[in-house]
Amino acid sequence: MLNALIIDDEPEARAMLRHMLARYCPEMRIMGEAGGVIDGISAIRNISPDIVFLDIQLADGTGFDLLIDFPQPEFGIIFITAYGRFALKAFQYNALDYLVKPIAPEALSRAIRKVKTNLSQHLYPEQLSRLLKMIKTREVEKIALSTNEGLAFLRLKELARLESSGSYTTFFTLSGKKVMVARTLRKFEELLPADSFFRTHQSHIVNLDFVSRILKEDGGYALMEDGTRVPVSRRRMEGLLTRLGNISIA
Repeated sequence: MLNALIIDDEPEARAMLRHMLARYCPEMRIMGEAGGVIDGISAIRNISPDIVFLDIQLADGTGFDLLIDFPQPEFGIIFITAYGRFALKAFQYNALDYLVKPIAPEALSRAIRKVKTNLSQHLYPEQLSRLLKMIKTREVEKIALSTNEGLAFLRLKELARLESSGSYTTFFTLSGKKVMVARTLRKFEELLPADSFFRTHQSHIVNLDFVSRILKEDGGYALMEDGTRVPVSRRRMEGLLTRLGNISIA
């Protein structure tokens, strides 16, 4: 049995989440509720929950304001948000759990399973630190990738390319490091900064900073700085050349 705390400034939203947890997640025991930052901080200290369901927009601040008081949390967090696209990307980059209102039962169950895994691996302090930095600066420096062994953090400025095979995607850094994750390339196409990354082919995404030449042979390739040849589909070639600007074509 896991002890949970709900922090949301809307009584109706808290009641709906209570109902959903009772119906779909009987292993969760609601130990308390709060409607704002100050009440939430007090409730966390008094209850010591295993999991906190934390709304982003609260009556007296934001969920991020609350987390400043817990730099080394011993509880899991599932964010509840309609906070905007950047916040959603921030959660995804840091492999944190979030729910978008209105909450779907399947998404709730999935988030709880994920937060249990993160708790068991003691990953929250580093993840939250990166999240709060991103929200404050609106800059993305690293992406967190969930692997069978845990979380792998890659610097975006060192990420050369991505290659997919079925439902798996492999990340390649310029130094030769490889990380494989069980997610489709499409998911990462939506997540990565569009000003730096470009999908050249149904199975490939490249970091534009590491494309050194465009080769015409065999339909077209992007030659990366590490010597890798990445195929470019005919319909994507014009878009790639436009994005690259001045670059040699062989």
